Amino acid sequence: MFKRDFGGKKVLVTGGLGFIGSTLTHRLVEVGARVSILDALLTPYGGNKFNIKEIEDRVELVNGNITDEETVTETVRGKDFIFHLAGQVGYLDAKEKPFVDLDFNGRGNLIVLEAVKEQAPGARILFSSSRMVYGKIKEVPVKESHETQPLSLYGIHKLLGEKYYAYYAHNFGVHGMSLRIPNPYGPRQQMKHSKYAIVGWFIRQAMEGKKIQIYGDGNQLRDYIYIDDIVEAMMRLIVAGQDGEAYNIGSGRGITFTEMVDAVIEAVGQGEKESVPWPEDYEKNETGDYVADTAKIKQVTHWEPGVSLEEGLRRTVAFYRQNKNEYW
Repeated sequence: MFKRDFGGKKVLVTGGLGFIGSTLTHRLVEVGARVSILDALLTPYGGNKFNIKEIEDRVELVNGNITDEETVTETVRGKDFIFHLAGQVGYLDAKEKPFVDLDFNGRGNLIVLEAVKEQAPGARILFSSSRMVYGKIKEVPVKESHETQPLSLYGIHKLLGEKYYAYYAHNFGVHGMSLRIPNPYGPRQQMKHSKYAIVGWFIRQAMEGKKIQIYGDGNQLRDYIYIDDIVEAMMRLIVAGQDGEAYNIGSGRGITFTEMVDAVIEAVGQGEKESVPWPEDYEKNETGDYVADTAKIKQVTHWEPGVSLEEGLRRTVAFYRQNKNEYW
């Protein structure tokens, strides 16, 4: 299927040296796409040349920032598909550096969309959004029709990005859509700090024999989704998704924080956990239980998640055991 859709096509992946972008790039190369990556290699966000080491001779790499209009214009020109994954990726950093987050997740989207409108009007473009656009969860599982009242600047700016895509679809016929991603994990995720990769960070702590901290009773539900399932959803959606629409993805399984930590310890074969009080003011950003309703994306793409948390953790731990020095 994907060889028919992407074989020989010109594809741009912004943020292609990061966790999701690099895994997507591997898959695109595998099916015969002509892939270009635009990445600023901003270390805290996970950009890592090792992520594409096996395929670097089959990928065009442009070292540049999505806030640079000239660079974006050049890299977008003539593309058939654009996966826009570059951006600031942490809600805590957004709070500390609000204008940086606005530049990347607000203005950066406008620059990309303007370039698409002018330089690649026939291209299909997918924007990686977040479950953080919803804010306080009123009903589980969460449908796309759930109200959007983000609790963080990161969520606000992701929602702003979604609105840009809907606006450009309606007013200029840009073939863009948004994908709301919950808690991603898997190989190639940055492991240097805990801000953007909670599952990955817990794997590192377990591998180092450190205690994993669980806030409160640990019963908060989350939807953890493995990287291969994310990439599959992205590739299906960019082909079949409706212009201007936003779509959920998720594992289809709500897992408590404690269950996730236990699964990490089991996969690693060592580690401990301890319960600690919630940090001060944490409730201001706590959304409550989250599990995605994925009926909408399944209807248009027939996508289904295929990797369980247990299997995904086994694959992830094996990857980091082999490549620890490239990520620690």
